[in-house]
Amino acid sequence: MTIHWTSLDSPVGRLLLTADPETGALTSLSVPGQKGGRSVQDGWRHEPGAFRDAEEQLAAYFAGELKEFRLPLRAEGTEFREKVWNALDTVPFGATTTYGEIAARIGASRAAVRAVGGAIGANPLLIVRPCHRVIGADGALAGYAGGLERKTTLLTLEGAL
Repeated sequence: MTIHWTSLDSPVGRLLLTADPETGALTSLSVPGQKGGRSVQDGWRHEPGAFRDAEEQLAAYFAGELKEFRLPLRAEGTEFREKVWNALDTVPFGATTTYGEIAARIGASRAAVRAVGGAIGANPLLIVRPCHRVIGADGALAGYAGGLERKTTLLTLEGAL
């Protein structure tokens, strides 16, 4: 299957977006140097027009005018990862939560906090699926696949820091 892609400039660096060519659903949003991030592959098709809604919403988000993305998303992962990712979608703009709270939301045990962290770290949809809103139980800005500097920028933009 051909993957559609585009790239956009943003306050956190160049964003690489990919989408399902049949449904138009956003399948990934990566930043340069991201742990596990995507990069353009042979056979992918550059289709900037397919990302017009995403581009407009991201611009509004970075301008402080949008608090909730309304984009079709399609990330593929294990059932556990998908539960964690769905829980991320419930963390509102301007708020933070902890790994333990995400574990509790999905009905996982306290012992599953590391697995929750792994699922959050594997989130392929940075920014639009707000993994940057998850912090350590002690309030520390724990890991972020896009880098702690970007996490700080996003949380500051949202007024959470």
